[in-house]
Amino acid sequence: MTAMTTFTELTGDYRLDVARTTLGFVARHTMASRVTGHFDEVEGSVRLDGGEPSRSGVRFTVKAASIDTGNARRDGQLRKAFLDAESHPTITFVSTGIRHLGGTRFEVAGDLAIRGVTNPVRGIVVELVDTAASRVAFAGSVTVDRHQWGVNQNFATRLMVSSKVTLRFTVAVTIGR
Repeated sequence: MTAMTTFTELTGDYRLDVARTTLGFVARHTMASRVTGHFDEVEGSVRLDGGEPSRSGVRFTVKAASIDTGNARRDGQLRKAFLDAESHPTITFVSTGIRHLGGTRFEVAGDLAIRGVTNPVRGIVVELVDTAASRVAFAGSVTVDRHQWGVNQNFATRLMVSSKVTLRFTVAVTIGR
């Protein structure tokens, strides 16, 4: 972390720096292999309150059809059967609470909407990994159960793909709207 700026100095409205932001995922497949991927189209904003982190907030929108695992056939299946991207083109996350855990670590809670279903997600541990006068970066991960959002629950898929999906992210934001 750059020592130029402390978190208490970061109060303000930030916009997502899409060139420096990654939203990836990992899911177990049969035979203990893993499927990894990411989303290419993400937008969002962050409100930081360095003096009172609980007043901070985040809002992200992901284009479901931008999923990319490096396998065009699998991506097509994920867009159609898993995410139903045609009927539900966006995935959204809106924070409902942020708690400072000490040092550079925070716990975020929020509402995640996938396929038109919104569920709370708790215990997202996020770490402040870079600060500068006009840029801030956070990294973290959380594991969710895709079945809570109705993400492809057919019998064959239940046997082949774990319901647990780990979301991994690095979010960079810059000052301004």
